[in-house]
Amino acid sequence: MAVDLLLGLQWGDEGKGKIVDVLTRDYDIIARFQGGPNAGHTLEFDGIKHVLHTIPSGIFHENAINVVGNGVVIDPVIFKKELENLDQFNLDIKSRLLISRKAHLILPTHRLLDAASEAAKGKAKIGSTLKGIGPTYMDKTGRNGIRVGDLELDDWKEKYRALADKHEAMIKFYNVDVEYDLEEMENEFFEAVDRLKQLTFIDSEEYIHQAIKANKSILAEGAQGSLLDIDFGTYPFVTSSNTTAAGACTGLGVAPGKIGEVLGIFKAYTTRVGSGPFPTELFDEVGETMGRVGNEFGATTGRKRRCGWLDLVALKYAVQINGVTQLMMMKADVLSGFKSLKVCTAYKYRGEQISHLPYNIESENIEPVYSELKGWDKDLTTINSEEEFPKELNDYISFLEKELEVPVKIVSVGPDRTQTIHR
Repeated sequence: MAVDLLLGLQWGDEGKGKIVDVLTRDYDIIARFQGGPNAGHTLEFDGIKHVLHTIPSGIFHENAINVVGNGVVIDPVIFKKELENLDQFNLDIKSRLLISRKAHLILPTHRLLDAASEAAKGKAKIGSTLKGIGPTYMDKTGRNGIRVGDLELDDWKEKYRALADKHEAMIKFYNVDVEYDLEEMENEFFEAVDRLKQLTFIDSEEYIHQAIKANKSILAEGAQGSLLDIDFGTYPFVTSSNTTAAGACTGLGVAPGKIGEVLGIFKAYTTRVGSGPFPTELFDEVGETMGRVGNEFGATTGRKRRCGWLDLVALKYAVQINGVTQLMMMKADVLSGFKSLKVCTAYKYRGEQISHLPYNIESENIEPVYSELKGWDKDLTTINSEEEFPKELNDYISFLEKELEVPVKIVSVGPDRTQTIHR
């Protein structure tokens, strides 16, 4: 059986956690394949809001196995807090949550390096979440990293000490004021590592391979969004991993020929957290309303999200590079009440109108070209079926399907798992 992928198609925060939770009943295994605790996947059901950072979003389903793949970077301290937040639900974590031995660990000094690096950039900072993600991936590619499997070896603390000492020397090189108590941070870290070692470690690529042979249904869960991909995103304002479909192959050890459906998630409008270009960003009352109604604050950082109209140029690009086969539109309810809606269908790029995403989309080079559609007044949060959609919402969806050439299979009309309309 093939592995299905679920990916964000914008700059993250599309609502992946909710959709994984909704779809988990159809899958035996949910597997995270990249990113780390800079992700914030929000799930809401039974009146309770849950935010997961590293643990896959299928953890609340009794029959689903959740795998943290080799492409993920794990902060044991944050991971321990996530586990403690789940304690009240009496979940069988030991058998339901499996960790790849090849996943890399975020050390306390990785977080300090992140802070020092960002501080040294001054006004040129990229908006890092300061979770130590970038420095951890740098050590991974630099062949210095410490992996989960190292925790099973006798000499892992010696490896840790050597790397932490190297990091402290690098922090001094940045020549910025970063105050810290490493001993206190390490006490917390080693305590969290002891908790991590109580979980089940696996050779995840072999586990996934055997699951495919056994015809298990598998959903690979992406973090962040396609426009934050280290190669194909709005570099350098990107994350440090491959957030696109290709990342699932390297982040889980899945052959390209074993990929099945590619489920792409996008908001009915566009948001972005932190720095970086955003062609359709709104600085007026419309943007403020989107942010307020949509409760647009980062689940991990709490930072206010920038809001703007839907950018179809960027969305088409994400659909193409991921090979998306099904679309899922989130937060349609947030657009209720706008008399008219704008959709960016092209850019004026250095005097020429183009319909593809160019190398540079900074504001001095780009002017969005909009199509305008009629809005709707109906409150969508209480509807239960597609038949109840207002005509204007159906027209909006049809317009997007025609432009993107991919069907919209799910429309989300609220944060709860029940507020999900299948088309």
